Amino acid sequence: MKFDVSKLRWTREPKSYSIAADKIEIVTHPHTDLWQRTYYHFRNDNAPVLQMETEEKFFSFTVKTQFQSERRFDQCGIVMYLDSENWLKASVEYENEHFQHLGSVVTNNGYSDWATTEIDAGIKAMWYRFSRREDDYCVECSADGVVFKQMRVCHIWGGGEMIRFGIYACSPEDSSFRATFTDMELSECKWQAHDGQPPDAE
Repeated sequence: MKFDVSKLRWTREPKSYSIAADKIEIVTHPHTDLWQRTYYHFRNDNAPVLQMETEEKFFSFTVKTQFQSERRFDQCGIVMYLDSENWLKASVEYENEHFQHLGSVVTNNGYSDWATTEIDAGIKAMWYRFSRREDDYCVECSADGVVFKQMRVCHIWGGGEMIRFGIYACSPEDSSFRATFTDMELSECKWQAHDGQPPDAE
């Protein structure tokens, strides 16, 4: 399946960006973020999000991200943003000159969680694969675009019918950086059906 950039639509258009068939660039604006309530007790809902709509129940979306982040919490990655209180994102968030957080956030009914692992601060590229099986989702990451490792499996409230998915970039603190997205691909679902314990009887 071809990834058609003409189908992408902005939720909060950034001031500086470029879109081509094979590359998208976003220059982030300071004090932009996506987060809801949990732990920090604040709500941020102003990050630029570029997405397309689909009713397709089984597919995978893959993208390579490259980033020049150098300020705490600078981030870019994949997103499925349904509304301000129901969404998911996966990214590398810069922390300091020693390490970054590779992680994902799932937000259901206005509360966010954050699952992370530390990676070296020198890493400036990451691949992501976002897969849908009906109303369940899998997010994977890869250093080379070949071998993907699972980051999380989740359910999104309201994610069973029409959804929107794509990319985002933001700078929660007083900073700005260039995020580049390439190798965008839509494909058959690469998240295989579960072949272990059968589901509970209805």
